[in-house]
Amino acid sequence: MSYREPHAATQPQPGRVLGMRGCEAHAECSSDRPGHGLNRLQARLAQATPSKWVDAVVVGADDDGFVAVADLGGGIRRLWHHAPLAGALAPGEPVAVHAVYGVLARGDERLSVADA
Repeated sequence: MSYREPHAATQPQPGRVLGMRGCEAHAECSSDRPGHGLNRLQARLAQATPSKWVDAVVVGADDDGFVAVADLGGGIRRLWHHAPLAGALAPGEPVAVHAVYGVLARGDERLSVADA
């Protein structure tokens, strides 16, 4: 039987799953990971699959980029975008979320979002 070293304790890394690692400020960020900049392929695929858009209403938006939306069936989704959304999205505002490609639409504006 071989001797095994114990695993080192790990430190929690909040946001790592959301693709936030390595980015300090949204203004200088050039990433195209989910929740960052909307890349052309993501925008085109979302546009080409209109049946996957889900109508929703903003429940709340935070200064750290998190937003909660309620779909018309009553389900709540928590999303994240690199830029703060508190000033951009107001509670009660209608939006649409693309169920496959992670795009949040408000009028003509499109944002890449990640499920939180």
